[in-house]
Amino acid sequence: MTNKLVGRIVQSKAGRDKGRRFVVIAIEDDAHVRIADGDTRKIAHAKKKKLKHLCFEHRCVDDLAQMLAATGGTADSALRKALALGQETEDKKEG
Repeated sequence: MTNKLVGRIVQSKAGRDKGRRFVVIAIEDDAHVRIADGDTRKIAHAKKKKLKHLCFEHRCVDDLAQMLAATGGTADSALRKALALGQETEDKKEG
């Protein structure tokens, strides 16, 4: 598994969080990653999710390493902003 997945924006295809967007913050093994969105899933309590239950988007979060190194709720706030910015640019492309 390569580190190319870290920082990718994904959408959940299964589970309680179906349809929600997240960012891959870590790779667990060949079949699992850790995801967070900074809102319902904070970085400190990232969700372990199977790759087959995720739909990968073409966008990545820039400077994820700096976000993860931030203390307190700063990292979660930056992650929420990055996801919101990605949603706005995709909506503009569709419209």
